[in-house]
Amino acid sequence: MAILLNVSLSSKLPPFSIPKARLSFSKPLADSALSRNSDSASPQGNGINFDHLQLSVARGSFVALLSASLFFVDPALAFKGGGPYGAEVTRGQDLTGKDFSGKSLIKQDFKTSILRQANFKGAKLLGASFFDADLTGADLSDADLRSADFSLANVTKANLTNANLEGALATGNTSFRGSIITGADFTDVPLREDQREYLCKAADGVNPTTGNATRETLLCN
Repeated sequence: MAILLNVSLSSKLPPFSIPKARLSFSKPLADSALSRNSDSASPQGNGINFDHLQLSVARGSFVALLSASLFFVDPALAFKGGGPYGAEVTRGQDLTGKDFSGKSLIKQDFKTSILRQANFKGAKLLGASFFDADLTGADLSDADLRSADFSLANVTKANLTNANLEGALATGNTSFRGSIITGADFTDVPLREDQREYLCKAADGVNPTTGNATRETLLCN
């Protein structure tokens, strides 16, 4: 009986085979996967706005180039117009024998310039800077030099007749050796003691503008 049942069932069931596992991706599926990956890298995918990022990088590069161009600018141009004397450069220049007589040069920048035998007679030089400048043999007679900066300057053999130096700076190794100081006003000028003693030996006259005696302004004994 059992044998007959087995044969009967075998005759009724159609033959079948176990399918083999196959892994395949159709082209549309691969494209859609790439599309999804692209979307995940989009601004909506992870919060990064690449357009904004590219714009920021471009702006940063521009600022860097601009800063570099300003940093490496020609030194002469950097000080152009550094004072009221037109657009002429007067800082760090060789101005030997140049004529500035009678000019208004208030707060003009002459730092580190060579001004040997330059003519400043009667010039208005309030607050002008002669820091570390060479004024050997320069004519500063009758000049208004109030609050001018002569720190580290070489003012040897200069003509300071009747010049007004009230409140000028003369710190460091400033030297007035061999200069004519008749009638010059040195009120409130901070001089080294050796310079003061030297100038007192040659001091005489009265400043025509302030009415102060040169010796008194130098605090000579």
